[in-house]
Amino acid sequence: MPETTRFAPSPTGWLHLGHAFAALFAAQQADCGRFLIRLEDIDATRARPEYEEAIFEDLAWLGLSWEKPVRRQSDHFEDYRAALNQLEAKELLYPCFCTRRDIQDEIARAGNAPQGPDGPLYPGTCRHLDADERQQRLASGAAYALRLDVAKALELLDAPLSFTELSRGEMIADPSIFGDVVLARKDTPASYHLAVVVDDALQGITLVTRGEDLLPAAHLHRLLQHLLGLPVPRWHHHRLITDETGKRLAKRDDARSLRSLREAGWTPERVREVIGF
Repeated sequence: MPETTRFAPSPTGWLHLGHAFAALFAAQQADCGRFLIRLEDIDATRARPEYEEAIFEDLAWLGLSWEKPVRRQSDHFEDYRAALNQLEAKELLYPCFCTRRDIQDEIARAGNAPQGPDGPLYPGTCRHLDADERQQRLASGAAYALRLDVAKALELLDAPLSFTELSRGEMIADPSIFGDVVLARKDTPASYHLAVVVDDALQGITLVTRGEDLLPAAHLHRLLQHLLGLPVPRWHHHRLITDETGKRLAKRDDARSLRSLREAGWTPERVREVIGF
């Protein structure tokens, strides 16, 4: 069945072999459907025009083509604000004024803190602030993050949520996996989790392809889709490309960037062979 898939890199560094696999995998899974590119460039402090240009050059060199125009997250902040407004209307967001140090200290005091995919879960310190104190802190100009009150969100469910992961089948979602996750900050219009859910819906993505390290995120994304009344795609989480030590490739590893490999004489065919495509 033809699908609408996407490859969504961040223009914050050079693409490497892992990105090549992810892009080729997404294009293959489209199965004569639609293959889209999205630039996840919300982090304006790290996104750079030269990296964006290099993304297009690398993908074209690999033999890929995609629909235009390309969606840039930085052009669509109003879409994320509209989603936040929906969640605020349901009283599912609260401002968190904790610094990373505050959170670490609170977790240390608590002792055995619950663990999530990214480490200890946020202990909920600011969830219990009263309305007056919240308003005073906001009025003072204090930095804050907007967190999802997951417990309150789960109270709105009539039944467990599920989703389809093509290599695993039907899965029951565990939306509390990240705890009260950050969905936006005072100076950042959306987190990865909120932006990707909104973008996938607006772009009509029917199959989300990405690395298996992001499988836990699907549990949270399924909840956000339900709360925002968005369509539910299917997911397919693929294997990761690693170095000779088994470590996942990263953008800081310039020796394995597509740009460097191309300059060293590699061909697109060799790239495909090396990554097992």
